[in-house]
Amino acid sequence: MILDTLANGWRYAGLNEGFDKAFGFLASAGPGNLPAGRHEIDGERVFALLSDGPGRKRADGLLETHSRYVDIQYVVGGTDEMGWKAAAACNRPSAPYDPEKDIAFFEDEPDAWIAVPAGCFAIFFPEDAHLPLVSEGVVRKVVVKVAVPAQEA
Repeated sequence: MILDTLANGWRYAGLNEGFDKAFGFLASAGPGNLPAGRHEIDGERVFALLSDGPGRKRADGLLETHSRYVDIQYVVGGTDEMGWKAAAACNRPSAPYDPEKDIAFFEDEPDAWIAVPAGCFAIFFPEDAHLPLVSEGVVRKVVVKVAVPAQEA
């Protein structure tokens, strides 16, 4: 997991070939002005999902993991408190992995919580279980999905 500000997004371009496009989109698109929904960046390799809505309580969410995509979760408005736990340490699945949606859920408790304010992002790799959208207010955010290179998948 990585936590940083959008101004430093360029520092992570070497970690994945899609990160440069992802951070370029976030820096130039003005996500605060885009409508909610899916936004194409590079086909199925890099795309963004913009949403806004009320947050939830910690107890109302489940940890999630993804196998085919890295999440770059950029907070546009509000504060998103996100839970984290190493995926390898999760041992209470709530349902089998759904390959079509690239998601698995776990009933384990996060080992750490971090408040991600507007203007910041968190990167979650396949080895990072995460529980996003915990907030007492409204959260507007963009989740950029970046495909994991074939040799890592």
